[in-house]
Amino acid sequence: MQIREHAEATPDRPAVIIHPAGTIVTFKDLEERANRLAHHFRDAGLVEGDTVAVLMENNEHLPTVMWAARRSGLYYTVISTHLTPPEVAYIIDNSGAKAMIGSRATRKVCEGLAELDALPDLLLIADDDLDGWQRYPECVADRPSLPIDDEIEGDLLQYSSGTTGRPKGIRRELTHVKPADAPNLVSALLMAIQMSPESVYLSPAPLYHTAPCLWSMSAQAMGVTTVIMSKFDPESALDAIQRYRVTSGQFVPAMFVRMLKLPEDVRSSYDLSSLHRVVHAAAPCPVDIKKQMINWWGPIVDEYYSSSEGAGITFIPAEEWLKRPGSVGKPLLGVAHVLDDDGNDLPPGQAGQIYFDLGVVPFVYHKDPEKTAASRDRHGWVTVGDVGYVDDEGYMFLTDRKHHMIISGGVNIYPQEAENMLITHPKVLDAAVFGIPDDEMGQSVKGVVQTVDPADASEAFGDELLTWLRERLAHYKCPRSISFEAQLPRTETGKMFKQELIEKYS
Repeated sequence: MQIREHAEATPDRPAVIIHPAGTIVTFKDLEERANRLAHHFRDAGLVEGDTVAVLMENNEHLPTVMWAARRSGLYYTVISTHLTPPEVAYIIDNSGAKAMIGSRATRKVCEGLAELDALPDLLLIADDDLDGWQRYPECVADRPSLPIDDEIEGDLLQYSSGTTGRPKGIRRELTHVKPADAPNLVSALLMAIQMSPESVYLSPAPLYHTAPCLWSMSAQAMGVTTVIMSKFDPESALDAIQRYRVTSGQFVPAMFVRMLKLPEDVRSSYDLSSLHRVVHAAAPCPVDIKKQMINWWGPIVDEYYSSSEGAGITFIPAEEWLKRPGSVGKPLLGVAHVLDDDGNDLPPGQAGQIYFDLGVVPFVYHKDPEKTAASRDRHGWVTVGDVGYVDDEGYMFLTDRKHHMIISGGVNIYPQEAENMLITHPKVLDAAVFGIPDDEMGQSVKGVVQTVDPADASEAFGDELLTWLRERLAHYKCPRSISFEAQLPRTETGKMFKQELIEKYS
């Protein structure tokens, strides 16, 4: 993966555009900035295998930091800007970070880390001054703009969103090769959605998530202009597509829902004709929501299924999905297996835990050998806990995550089906369904809803919604009651922090 050839061939082409600010970083700028920071890392004593912690919002400096670390043989850990100082301190300690770079927007957390005495030796802060921290980019202004002599490929050290506990670091062994010789882990997906150097790619999610990070860097390595949204907003996303003639993009279903809930006159006021193919992932997409997106954008809404661990990849283009609604496609990387609780292969159509073998990039959960071992079966096949089935033609369908399963009166209930149905109601913006303790049944099914209009969050609408849902699903799958929240605890990539809700409503 390299941006160097594009810096030489098309130096003035935008590599990064920050939307809505309009800040542009050309390929020449990105190459030279990454080189200067790489020299700074080396001068500070960082060597292959060391880790840099990055605490930044989506801004013009973040791509530079990732490229500088990557070509220096470093692990780069991009940390969620929503975490508190103790939570960030845990990741810094667990990753063994020897350097950290923050920004003006994350200054308060950086100050909190200093109070906890949880900082590595090398500290940089972008566009701000903080005692003990070097001001970036001024601190690298005198460094050479040419590459360091010992370039070697680094990698992302991703920490999961921690929806089921403390974040876990997902670490792969470094390849120990020059950056130009390093494999591109998402190249098959980029080709699947027909991206080319002429494409313009929209990245609407925070780069501290795995897919936005890897996809944006992979696109830049192809010479693609990446439009990075400072923060997702449904109308702002449409504006970005129109303004920059976006051809490709990666979304999550929650973004589709928010765009579809915009008034029709707002949606129709933007020219989206530049779109060639887009893709979505990260969370299950309700069938009706995806059909609405295809009706709006055309049969260009493709889908893939993977994980931060990289434990297999499936893909399905929109045209195939329309023939098999709900499928996440066939494997692009790895061979899929659906196993029962005893580790036996299940026949087509029967749901079980999903494993992949062959083609999976080896990983471990950093400093957690027990969790690493639990993710493998006796064959060495890998799972991240998702449940689903494969049909007679090899197309995969997801049911839910294993740890989301509700057991009520001895019956296994996967809440995704009720969630998908609830979110199609025109007054519902988001929904979560989960189990809470029940003296008689063990667990009972609970629903929590976020409405489009806060005024609809009433007991009367809750009763109406339950009746509406029971007309469409078997009663045992439906919540026994519905409560309302002004904002559900969902990450920008669509994953729900259900544990917060379970604790609140139990």
